[in-house]
Amino acid sequence: MVKLKARIIDLEVGRRMVLLHEKDAQEIGTLAHDWLKITSGKSKLVTFVDTTKSYLKQGEIGILRDVYDKFRVREGSMVSVSPAKPPESIKFIQKKMNGKPLTKEECYTITQDLVNHRLSDIQIAAFILAEEFQGLTMDEIEYLTKAMVDTGVVIDFDRPCFDKHSIGGVPGNKVTLLIVPIVAAAGLLIPKTSSRAITGASGTADTMEILADVEFDAAELKEIALKASGAIVWGGKLGIAPADDLLIRVEHPLNIDPVGQMLASILSKKLSVGADHVVIDIPVGAGAKVTTVGAARKLAKSFVELSERFNMQLQCGITYGGQPVGHMVGPALEAREALIALQGKGPASLVEKSTELAGMLLELGFIAQPSQGKDFAKKILASGKALKKLREIIEVQGGNPGIQSRDIDVGNHTAEIKAPCDGFVTNVSNNAITAIARAAGAPREKGAGIALRWKRGYKVKKGDVLYRIYAERASKLSDAYNMALEMKPVTVEGMLLHKLPESP
Repeated sequence: MVKLKARIIDLEVGRRMVLLHEKDAQEIGTLAHDWLKITSGKSKLVTFVDTTKSYLKQGEIGILRDVYDKFRVREGSMVSVSPAKPPESIKFIQKKMNGKPLTKEECYTITQDLVNHRLSDIQIAAFILAEEFQGLTMDEIEYLTKAMVDTGVVIDFDRPCFDKHSIGGVPGNKVTLLIVPIVAAAGLLIPKTSSRAITGASGTADTMEILADVEFDAAELKEIALKASGAIVWGGKLGIAPADDLLIRVEHPLNIDPVGQMLASILSKKLSVGADHVVIDIPVGAGAKVTTVGAARKLAKSFVELSERFNMQLQCGITYGGQPVGHMVGPALEAREALIALQGKGPASLVEKSTELAGMLLELGFIAQPSQGKDFAKKILASGKALKKLREIIEVQGGNPGIQSRDIDVGNHTAEIKAPCDGFVTNVSNNAITAIARAAGAPREKGAGIALRWKRGYKVKKGDVLYRIYAERASKLSDAYNMALEMKPVTVEGMLLHKLPESP
């Protein structure tokens, strides 16, 4: 055991880690990414170690903010340091890497070590890659789902609870802002927990945040949802299925999303909020996560099989995902379009998809007869009850219930992309629209995004505006505009897409 002087480093890196001088690490017998036991008085903590040659003096230990929040020591106090044993779950991850199925206890141990920050990003990545390449059995997916629920907060609403989830990948998918108030207006409880965008232009939480607060703890969510029969909040502050956020953080740079883990992640979050009636939206098309109907059917079958193991009533809706939903992409623009749709003036693609999925929930809740849910949902929408209900939800979440679409500010720097020739719009690229909207600043800069004037099948004339880019900063607009010229996200029949060789 070695004693080192504590140096507090006011820096958060997203995982518990201390910093040692390279020579101290050699003396202790530890390497970067190893585990270290640190002790000060009665306080003990096992954490990761990284090393430096110059940032610390020899004899110092750098206590980062992530560790300091759990291991309070005074600047300059002495800390005892010694090597610690690696967590047991490492051998279970290796087992999965070798293609062998995991037991219930092994899945639970991996999940528990994950949420207790006992696994490094490298080890988490190894587990994710093992899931991707070796696959998970349905038993393993069930075990992981249960473990993810048990290691987080669980909310009990003491009544039947309804929910929906989209597997994502399609820009402009603000259907939740219509579905939740339609279902809540019908008298069903729908406390919707949503995510922020990771690779997209706006997550549901990003869009709802334009209208009201979305960050609440579990007790606050329960109070809000029971008061209004619905809520639309960010799931990140609730503490439900915390393993999911830690896995997503590593999945993102790897650009993979193992199917088994996706199933476990989605259903664990639904189970954590007591949802026993769930609709899963699986968009299909070029640029969506699922590109064929066959693959969507296979995924839907897995969702249904897993839900049956938890006595959940679940249906999957396979929806068209070959181009954006509605015409607006970006937080503020999507919030505007959602309010317009609730007033009965929204684009057909948004209204049709929203009422189809809401109708499925109404049928699950026996509010509507089989095959009549969509019509029932449309009647609620047309009556103004859904708009009234959303305003009620906005109010209980601390927003202005009287907000109008025109009150929502969007980026004041704009550029228009026009049709280069007469013809029909033959393609709108999901990936390109998302990339350009992000280049413009979305979702971080709420007023940034894209307003599509025309979509697939529309006839346009040379010089017609195809879409408008919005940004909050001129530099971002320039970046997005240049990207748009290069990517050509909207294709008009007869357009010259490339010229080779390029002009000198």
